[in-house]
Amino acid sequence: MSFEGFVAISEFEIFKVEKAAKQFCVNKNKPFPPEQLYIDYRMEDQTLYFLEVRPKWDDPTKKIEILVAKFMYVKKDKVWKLYWSRQNSKWQQYEPNGINQHLEPLFKIVSEDLKGCFWG
Repeated sequence: MSFEGFVAISEFEIFKVEKAAKQFCVNKNKPFPPEQLYIDYRMEDQTLYFLEVRPKWDDPTKKIEILVAKFMYVKKDKVWKLYWSRQNSKWQQYEPNGINQHLEPLFKIVSEDLKGCFWG
């Protein structure tokens, strides 16, 4: 498998991505008590993940993380690709409109979740 084009993004771009991701999480977390559910993000190289953090159903003292959305930056094309996790935990590219030069339109797709891919 070739990873050409999947070169890590600059520190400045990472700062911008993390700032936007933090704001997304703040907005998504408003209606929920944080001890029951909160939305967080994780940045790994050129990939951003949104995840739910909630108490484990059979042991509420432990927290579990459920990956909700994945955004992968393709530097050679200068685009972000949006993915959702299927029931078998394999990532599927979101269609249509799952590719964009900017994250905000992709964040909107995840937030609105018109197809029920991200939040159930």
